[in-house]
Amino acid sequence: MDLFAHSWTALRTAVAETPDEYFDRPSGCAGWLVRDLVCHLVIDAQDVLITLVTPADGEPTVDAVTYWDLLAGLPTGEDPLDALIPRLAAAYGEPRWLKFHLDDVGCAAGRAAALADPAARVSTQDKVLTVGDYLSAYVLEWTLHHLDLIAHLPSAAEPPAESLAAAHASLEKIGGIPFPASFSDRDALLVGTGRRTPTEAEKAALGDLAARLPLVLG
Repeated sequence: MDLFAHSWTALRTAVAETPDEYFDRPSGCAGWLVRDLVCHLVIDAQDVLITLVTPADGEPTVDAVTYWDLLAGLPTGEDPLDALIPRLAAAYGEPRWLKFHLDDVGCAAGRAAALADPAARVSTQDKVLTVGDYLSAYVLEWTLHHLDLIAHLPSAAEPPAESLAAAHASLEKIGGIPFPASFSDRDALLVGTGRRTPTEAEKAALGDLAARLPLVLG
């Protein structure tokens, strides 16, 4: 629960501090500008709010690790929702309106998470899991998107160290791939999810595991 709050606050702060002129520049998500990514975060915040008020009576079907599905390949941009995001983002016009909406909905999602019972069961995407596991799963989401946000902003603040470590550990469990000790948390996340091509030295360190990358989460 604390990691969720910490990673989400850090990401929202990073968005608020992003200069307006960077909103039309590429993000770390292939095919998305920074403004598209921020629009996606607005939708993510709405999803958190919806899920936290969607109780489930049945036994959990997934946990923080099995919540994630491994997809066959990197997104092509042809998914209807993926294609909708840039149009929605463009409709905001000025970056300040995107920042305002994310702050508004994002703060509400953060408050709802803080008030939620970690043991309560909720439903999302035809899955049932505890609130604690659901929020833990989102630490990986927030951390990856924080890295996406600052991909071309070298002076921007990195995600919190504890969030990077937790996200790295989650990715290893999801993919069943133990990254070599030579990989930093940040590099494991970027290389592991296909956001960066591994160097020759990293390929050598990965060995046979390199053939199983990238891990595409859905």
